[in-house]
Amino acid sequence: MNKPYVRLDKNNAAVLLVDHQAGLCSLVRDIEPDKFKNNVLALADLAKYFKLPTILTTSFENGPNGPLMTELKQTFPDAPYIARPGQINAWDNEDFVKAVKATGKKQLIIAGIVTEVCVAFPALSAIAEGYEVFVVTDASGTFDEISRHSAWDRMSTAGAQLINWFGVACELHRDWRNDVEGLGTLFANHIPDYRNLMNSYMAIQPKK
Repeated sequence: MNKPYVRLDKNNAAVLLVDHQAGLCSLVRDIEPDKFKNNVLALADLAKYFKLPTILTTSFENGPNGPLMTELKQTFPDAPYIARPGQINAWDNEDFVKAVKATGKKQLIIAGIVTEVCVAFPALSAIAEGYEVFVVTDASGTFDEISRHSAWDRMSTAGAQLINWFGVACELHRDWRNDVEGLGTLFANHIPDYRNLMNSYMAIQPKK
């Protein structure tokens, strides 16, 4: 059965960055390491650009999973940061759920490591509580393609929308006329080929 088109709304969305930890990053094999890190930081940058409430969480960071990506702490120095003592599903942590509810947003943009656990478990839990969930596929990583596709299938069957970070940015922005240079610069910073587009665009703009 086809579902109606539910689009992202920058006034009703929050971003959940789940377990992007140094140790867990070493498990990601379905996306090349450099590309994966770039995608995660692109998602972080667009969250900041659109001023979306953002929540950071880690799982057992004093153990083998390791600390959160340094860049994420730097990008969101004032964001809620939930260091879970042991809960595998972030939604099982009371402080995390409180932080999500405190945003007042009903659309949750989720990414994390690994896809079938750290992303899927809170995504499914949030859907069960009535949230609209958007899973950022290229900012989430796991062991291999089999693991990735089984996770995607499970989440999409439950009602999650699968989308990449570029799609998230475009759907939130709605109209290029809102800010050409701002969004274009964000894209150029994370997509080398897009830098060529922006360079050519800027070259023909009238001098101010």
